[in-house]
Amino acid sequence: MAAPSTHDDDAARPGPARTAPAGGAASATAPDAEPTPRTIAAASSPTKAPARRLHLNAFLYGTGHHQAAWRAPDSSVHRLTDISYYEELAQLAERGLFDAVFFADGHSVGDVSGGPHWSLEPLTALSAMARATERIGLVCTVSSTFFTPFHAARMLASLDHISGGRAGWNVVTSMWDDEARNHGYASMPPKDERYERAREFVEVARALWASWDEDAITADPEGRWADPSRLHRLDHEGRHFLVDGPLTVPRSPQGEPVLFQAGASGPGKALAGDFAEGIYAVAYDLPAAQEYYSSVKAQVARAGRDPESVAVMPGLVTYVGRTHEEALAKQDRVDRLLPVEQSLAQLSTFVEQDCSQWEQDAPVPPLPPLEEFTGPQGRYGTILRIIEAEHPTVRQLLGRLAAGGGHCTMVGTPESIADRMQEWLENGGADGFNLMPSVQPDSLTDFVDLVVPELQRRGLFRTEYTATTLRGHLTRG
Repeated sequence: MAAPSTHDDDAARPGPARTAPAGGAASATAPDAEPTPRTIAAASSPTKAPARRLHLNAFLYGTGHHQAAWRAPDSSVHRLTDISYYEELAQLAERGLFDAVFFADGHSVGDVSGGPHWSLEPLTALSAMARATERIGLVCTVSSTFFTPFHAARMLASLDHISGGRAGWNVVTSMWDDEARNHGYASMPPKDERYERAREFVEVARALWASWDEDAITADPEGRWADPSRLHRLDHEGRHFLVDGPLTVPRSPQGEPVLFQAGASGPGKALAGDFAEGIYAVAYDLPAAQEYYSSVKAQVARAGRDPESVAVMPGLVTYVGRTHEEALAKQDRVDRLLPVEQSLAQLSTFVEQDCSQWEQDAPVPPLPPLEEFTGPQGRYGTILRIIEAEHPTVRQLLGRLAAGGGHCTMVGTPESIADRMQEWLENGGADGFNLMPSVQPDSLTDFVDLVVPELQRRGLFRTEYTATTLRGHLTRG
């Protein structure tokens, strides 16, 4: 990652090189967060000083990423429109010194019978969460297919101001026809067209953020409030957008929000290579992670950027216990909440055979090899890898698919989970992880209280925040 500096001047260096006027005001300094006694104790005797440290992001979703989390007697299902619930989750992640919390977003309801998907609008929620936290980054998905650059740039710049320089934008093109029909489309535009629009969208948004010079506002009571010569029109006329500019929001603390991307396709990786400072990835195991990591880092290099300046963070589901048996019991407890008939019907569609009579607590019956399977091969291949690596029962397989799908799942003690995270970091699989708590807040609490101190003891994770902006967290590790 980029070399650290002695003060929080990371705000003046937003993102990859831009073509529009650059520069940015440093955010107002906030008091250093005091490390907890647990943090001090955990960090007092690291086993070694690694070359670099992990980044951690908390992906907040409903009552948790496990499809049955909302069915638990003590779940947070009745708080999904209560902003204090999300504020508490953000405060918990901040206590764990995470780089950021992250909200995905959807624009259609989906099957509400199976559980909750979307509740509060994310940017609105993050603005409230900004007031309840001090240092943690706040990342939100905004679709380049359903918004316009001016609208998105204005909202994200506002969040960056409200949070004091902690805003991030996960750029997506969206993919479902149900969403498209809520935004005036008969169906979703073709992928190539969506990514062409996304590229122009990002370029225009970045130019809008650069349309105010850092010193544009003079606030001279005897003269002008702002110097018009320090504001810049875009006069952009592209295939998808006509935008005059400048933006109505003055330069934000980071200059521009931190850009994230999660595309796994060729166009998605190309977009990430050109613009992203953080990348959310999907990888079931280390070989898959290494393959994606090397591919996307090469894409960054081809774009003329430093691959070390971009943090790749695969999704990670964890079940943590003080013993391995305790961790397995936590996993089993939520897996048993899955409705059997519904879950087997879903599995039947994945493997294209009738699973309705499969015994829940017996091993998964033999399945055809990938080369003989005629259906969609991505998820089926992941199912075969899970069976080969973990030898699960049918119930365990259903649970794995219900919590994170193709993302990596680690079940065990703080030490064993830290071992695997360190292995990914040191062997070209990850720069950090996008934690996907299976049950919220319990799984996040377990990770913060048990795994974070072990990572700190090894010198793999920060023991205090040393920056006040999200970009600072990513560049300093």
